[in-house]
Amino acid sequence: MAIILKNHAASPSNRSYIVAAIRDGVIFPHSEVVLTFGRPRSVKAVEQSFQTSREIVFVTQKRAQVADPQQADLYSVGVLATIERTLKTNQEINALVRGLTRVHLDQVDFSGSYLTAQVTELPDTVPVDPRLEAMNRHLLNDFKRAVNLGKAVEFLNFMKLMSGVEAPELVDQIAATLDIPTKEKQQVLETLDLLHRFEVVINKLNHEIQILEIEKNITSKTQKKFDKSMRESVLRERLRTIQKELGDESDEEQEIDEFKKKATKAKLPAEVKQKVDKEINRFTKMSVHSPEYSYIRTWLETVLDMPWNTRSRNNVSIKKAEQVLEADHYGLTEVKERIIEYLSVLTLKKQNPALKDRAVPTILCFVGPPGVGKTSIGRSIARALHRKFVKVSLGGIRDEAEIRGHRRTYVGAMPGRIIQGVRQVGTRNPVFMLDEIDKVGVDFRGDPSAALLEALDPEQNRDFSDHYLEVPFDLSEVIFITTANVLDTIPPALKDRLEIITFSGYTEIEKLQIAKKHLMTKTLQANGLRRSQITLKPEALKGIAKNYTREAGVRNLEREISKVMRKAAKRIASGETSKVTFGKKDLVKYLGPIKFSDTLAEKLSEPGLATGLAWTQVGGDIIFVEVAIMPGIGKVILTGKLGQVMQESAKAAWSYVRSRWQTLGLPRDFYKRIDIHVHVPEGAVPKDGPSAGVTIATALISALTKKPVRSDLGMTGEITLRGRVLEIGGVKEKVIAGHRAGLRRLILPKSNKKDLINIPASVSRDISFQFVDHMDQVLKLALKA
Repeated sequence: MAIILKNHAASPSNRSYIVAAIRDGVIFPHSEVVLTFGRPRSVKAVEQSFQTSREIVFVTQKRAQVADPQQADLYSVGVLATIERTLKTNQEINALVRGLTRVHLDQVDFSGSYLTAQVTELPDTVPVDPRLEAMNRHLLNDFKRAVNLGKAVEFLNFMKLMSGVEAPELVDQIAATLDIPTKEKQQVLETLDLLHRFEVVINKLNHEIQILEIEKNITSKTQKKFDKSMRESVLRERLRTIQKELGDESDEEQEIDEFKKKATKAKLPAEVKQKVDKEINRFTKMSVHSPEYSYIRTWLETVLDMPWNTRSRNNVSIKKAEQVLEADHYGLTEVKERIIEYLSVLTLKKQNPALKDRAVPTILCFVGPPGVGKTSIGRSIARALHRKFVKVSLGGIRDEAEIRGHRRTYVGAMPGRIIQGVRQVGTRNPVFMLDEIDKVGVDFRGDPSAALLEALDPEQNRDFSDHYLEVPFDLSEVIFITTANVLDTIPPALKDRLEIITFSGYTEIEKLQIAKKHLMTKTLQANGLRRSQITLKPEALKGIAKNYTREAGVRNLEREISKVMRKAAKRIASGETSKVTFGKKDLVKYLGPIKFSDTLAEKLSEPGLATGLAWTQVGGDIIFVEVAIMPGIGKVILTGKLGQVMQESAKAAWSYVRSRWQTLGLPRDFYKRIDIHVHVPEGAVPKDGPSAGVTIATALISALTKKPVRSDLGMTGEITLRGRVLEIGGVKEKVIAGHRAGLRRLILPKSNKKDLINIPASVSRDISFQFVDHMDQVLKLALKA
């Protein structure tokens, strides 16, 4: 709303008045204001008042959003005013009103089409006090100062106040101009003591003056900065002209000199130095406004920042490397042994100058499920060798330029990720990890895996060519380590350059040791706890690993332990206790219901039911093969979401059973009068692989001969049509799963006897292993008489 300030004398009245509520703002006595009304009650009140006495009471609402205010929504002190003029537009009415005096609303009537109220006038009392005159002068001076700083005030009103008015009018007029919230203006209106009202207005005006001074200071500084910038620009231009006349160097010439110094200091290879000198020469002759100017400068910066002759000190200590690997990782014995062999070769090559120029050992590729320590063991290798470590994730990369770089003529061109990584660490012999190499994609922009062939081939990477550099860079001293979850998606040509080191999933025993030695300390520190503040009992830790996680690695185990730590931190921080002890009985309370339960072996032996051993990416498990025989026409039904390979194993097992009808004591055409249904429970879980062949054949023969299979016995192995039992994989995980499920006798292929060396002693001592190479041996061991 527009505010026009004028001086008027109050005309008090002691009768009932029409009342209009205003949403925002406060009207003061002695001031004129233009108000706009749109609510029906308010419009009616203004019209009725203008048609009669033209006197009306304006009172401010406590909350502007209330459309139909009641007694509790209105302030108790308002202003009696007169309506000078009105102007109606559409459904609104504009009114020029003049404030007369403060009034107190004693009783408001809400029953009519507009509000009315009995009011008590609150006239100003001017005390005879020298302080009033002093405050009057002080307020007037402060107001003048505020206007000089830029406060917006009506010119005629300002001149009137400067010419002299009564004290009540002065303080009310200035209060009306204050840039403060409505609530604070209402407090000024309700301040009846004149001296106190002066104090309040002076304080608020002083606060506004401080803000105005800060704004003016900021504006002044900004203007000075702009003026300084313009001045510096002009001076620089003049300086260039003077330098040119005197023969002094410009900024561009200084930059060229710096490039030349860097090129000399870098001790570049001859081919690279020739290219750099040529580009510096072009750069010297080029205008700063040329499009190629920035391209060449960026290229020179990149090439000269490369570590052409900077190396980390090659302090390879085999004992130190073993200590680092043991300290950082539990288990992974085979992996650690292969890494120590790799480092030993590097040590011997360094000691033999004749082998200095030979290629480094083959590139390592760590393959295994997520969370088993592939990336972290790469960091440990770097720490053991005292080399820098750089990691580049290749997951989702589909553009060859991500590996080999972009041509530098393109806008935004940059080197490939390998060169960027080497430049980032600043040495030419870092440990370079290429993570998720199995997730590199292919599209119309090229095949990134093909670009990796050169970088990862020890015979070729001595002269690795990046499209952006346009000069060869020697990667032969870089120790490349790649990681993958599966091998199937790695192209054969790339796989041929890698030495595969398989990371199998951790056993339950290994997970518990990792949790005790590494995860406990890590999660304690992450949650701000000391070891003395929390005790996690071994059975509770075992319960977390067994019933709340099912994974090959330990990431989810770390998350669940962190959850327990956060619960403890909450109790300690709130002062509930100073030490927390978690037992197995507390797990459900703090971690919720058990997420995973073990599949236990059947206690009763039944015909047509056999227990098999299976490998999964999160470890081993046991499976049950059920066979039901029904009258039919010779159909074989396979259910349980079996994969193609497993279905073929079941068909091979059925063919073997049919071919052995005489040995099994079955009629020649027994299969023509029955239907066979083979089912593997947990039907929502996909299952595949050939190792269930022995189990399926045993279950089929058990159902046909009505001889039960021993319930404490598990088996695994691939079957041929002649009944031979072939070697399978994942023996360690399968044996541990059988032990966990309560099996105490396991049938394994004879060819897998060598794999028992990897079985933990705590597992192997509880199990009797039976090794077979034919189904006849399996049946003798598995079927009850």
